[in-house]
Amino acid sequence: MKEKMKEIGSRIFELRDLSEISVEEMAEYLNIDAKIYKEYEEGKSDIPASILYEIAHKFNVDMGLLLTGEETRMHIFTITRKGKGAAVERRKQYKYENLAEKFIHKKAEPFIVTVEPKDEIPSKNSHPGQEFDYVLEGTLKIYIHNNEIILNEGDSIFYDSSYEHAMEALNNKPAKFLAIVM
Repeated sequence: MKEKMKEIGSRIFELRDLSEISVEEMAEYLNIDAKIYKEYEEGKSDIPASILYEIAHKFNVDMGLLLTGEETRMHIFTITRKGKGAAVERRKQYKYENLAEKFIHKKAEPFIVTVEPKDEIPSKNSHPGQEFDYVLEGTLKIYIHNNEIILNEGDSIFYDSSYEHAMEALNNKPAKFLAIVM
């Protein structure tokens, strides 16, 4: 896992360097502290999938390039077999599986996200754009903009992801949902 973090950070550094963008400019674009951004590039900190999405957008590359180092090539369709999506374990509280890392010029990033039950309230994050979440398994509590919403299997939510939000698995069971970040 540490090695993968370093590889992704190295690719991000290279793109930033080639684009002649400073650490401070990137941090400001991402609305995060420059020290945190630098830790991402150095592979010292996990990068949230939402931040990876924004970095890919800034450099006009597909997120798959950041994750795998391979240029995306599929432009008509791509298939991701069950359990074979690119693992993106960028936040300790969530496990992401990217479902379309090989498709070029995506307008959205689809993920299967698994949230393990914890005894603590999850930390919130935000990112530009919108997000659609559809619960596949379990029960999910979503914290968003001073609201707490319970979603059960088959329920969904669409929201402005620039508002701070977090997810929590309930009933001491993991929750799994389809997330589409736009």
